[in-house]
Amino acid sequence: MNLTLSVDKRVVERARKAAEGLGKSLNQLVREFLERLAGDSTAEADIQEVVRLSQQSGGRSRGWRFDRNEIHERP
Repeated sequence: MNLTLSVDKRVVERARKAAEGLGKSLNQLVREFLERLAGDSTAEADIQEVVRLSQQSGGRSRGWRFDRNEIHERP
C-alpha cells in the first residue's frame, strides 16, 4: 500500500541523511518503524536489528573477550 505524508522538507533531508548513514532508504526506515509500531515484529526483523546495532558500534572491543569466571568473581 502506498502512503502519502506531509513532512517539512528540512526534516526529510535530515532523515534521508540519517537513513543513508544506516545504509537504508528513508522509505525502508519508515516501513520498519510502522511495522514495529503495529507490533508486526518478526524474529528475522529482530535479528536484523541486532546485526545493524552491532555493526554501528564497529566492534571496538579492543581485544576484550567475555569471561564468565571473571564476571562472577567475588572481591
